[in-house]
Amino acid sequence: MLVLGLFSDLIKRTILSEPLLSMIYGILLSPLLLGFLRGNEEAVFEQASALTLAVGLIDVALRLPKFYIVHQARPLIVLLGLVMPLMWLVSGLLIFFILGLPFWMALLIGAIISPTDPILASSILTGKIATDNIPSRIRYLLSAESGANDGLAYPFVFLPILVLTLSRPEILRDWLVSIVLWQVGGAIIAGALVGYVSGRLLSWVRAMKAIGIPSFLGYALTLSLVALGSTELIGTDGILAVFATGVVFNMTITERERTQAGNFQRAINRFFILPIFALFGSALPWSEWLKLGWKAVALVVAVLLLRRLPAVLVLKPLIKPINDFKDAAFAGWFGPMGVSALYYANLSLRLTGIHEVWVIASLIIFASIIAHGTTATPLARLYARVRGGG
Repeated sequence: MLVLGLFSDLIKRTILSEPLLSMIYGILLSPLLLGFLRGNEEAVFEQASALTLAVGLIDVALRLPKFYIVHQARPLIVLLGLVMPLMWLVSGLLIFFILGLPFWMALLIGAIISPTDPILASSILTGKIATDNIPSRIRYLLSAESGANDGLAYPFVFLPILVLTLSRPEILRDWLVSIVLWQVGGAIIAGALVGYVSGRLLSWVRAMKAIGIPSFLGYALTLSLVALGSTELIGTDGILAVFATGVVFNMTITERERTQAGNFQRAINRFFILPIFALFGSALPWSEWLKLGWKAVALVVAVLLLRRLPAVLVLKPLIKPINDFKDAAFAGWFGPMGVSALYYANLSLRLTGIHEVWVIASLIIFASIIAHGTTATPLARLYARVRGGG
């Protein structure tokens, strides 16, 4: 983190990204090379990735303009209600046909990789390169989508899990009532309540001059952890609840408070984001990947090209901030898979005990970090040139 912090602007001008370099660092320290770290994804990754997502999602919410979710509800509904289910089905079918895995296992892995990752997306959509080359309408849209679809992938992940682990005929009813209505719907309501109360409390104590600057700056970080923990304690989807908390919190505070809290939150993010990619690099199942042979390469290429891009191209007339083919091609390519997929992969591994879930999901996450990390800067510049720089 010291080295990446010192050279962060220089790194952003290259084809590399900080998450990619962190993953390479983890590979260097892994049992494959130096052996300083021993990967243990089952014991670490689920909770570490949940904490990383919680901190990152508050940052995403604070970057959005006030009431952005309300004003851009229609394109977000298309992205979350049409594009993401298509990403799930396309990914699952590609895994089913290329690898020959059982159908519901393939759909489970497809659901794991269906959400676009807000952590990797932030590395693409923030910084001078992004602001100079990518219009704000695209940056805000992709940020909002990546923040919301992490939690909304929850029902897609749990439907295959229930089918694979339960035998009773009431699976669909349990899924609708327990997962969709309570864990997802309850998360939105609970998260919004936490965000509203937290925002009002902050405004109140600021008016009373009862809070110091250091405490104020750490408020958003604490809020992300409180939102995650409190909503999971009542049995709802904590990841979705955190984003709902951030969105409503953003609506209730002043522009000055939002800017100050957001700047501090982005600095703190590095302490959570970079280590998770190093841990991921230390736990990659190289031997299992090699056993897949040519199918591994075919799957990676097919998922990267077909999982998201065709759906965005076809549905672009319904996504208003996307004006033309160039916008759709850019937005369709940059749907990276990262910490959110890592979280769902280890959650699924714990609940199903199916090791193939980790092997295949980690392969696709690894490929996405490389593909999207190395193409972010050059494609952002190419996109700006093709659009005439505006």
